[in-house]
Amino acid sequence: MTRQAHADFAGATPVVQARMDRGRRSYLAGLAAEDIVRRDYAARGFPLRDSRWRGKRGEIDLVMNDGDGIVFVEVKKSRDFETAMSHVTAAQVRRLYATGEEYLAQMPNGSLTDVRFDVALVDATGAVQIVENAFGHVF
Repeated sequence: MTRQAHADFAGATPVVQARMDRGRRSYLAGLAAEDIVRRDYAARGFPLRDSRWRGKRGEIDLVMNDGDGIVFVEVKKSRDFETAMSHVTAAQVRRLYATGEEYLAQMPNGSLTDVRFDVALVDATGAVQIVENAFGHVF
């Protein structure tokens, strides 16, 4: 933490400080969940292509190689799988599709690239449940 950030944090009111603590914990928990999921995919033969890829329309948590194709992975962490899945909204799915289109534009085969969108759910114990082609099932 920089001296300025530490100074800003030290001067925060207890309510603001608690909010900042929660935000930091959520951010770090999200990074840990993404790492758990990345390792799960890698163990199953899907090497990492990109992590937290950001386009003009949004961000894709993980982009995994699948032979000549790719798998876009949205990672959701919560106390249980059902709650984690409930955090995937229709608006988010639209953003993910739009961001995926941006990503595919840089691929040699463009939109002809074989692609799927998975949702990786991580519960409070660190267990992982993968929903392949998730948006065809949910929306």
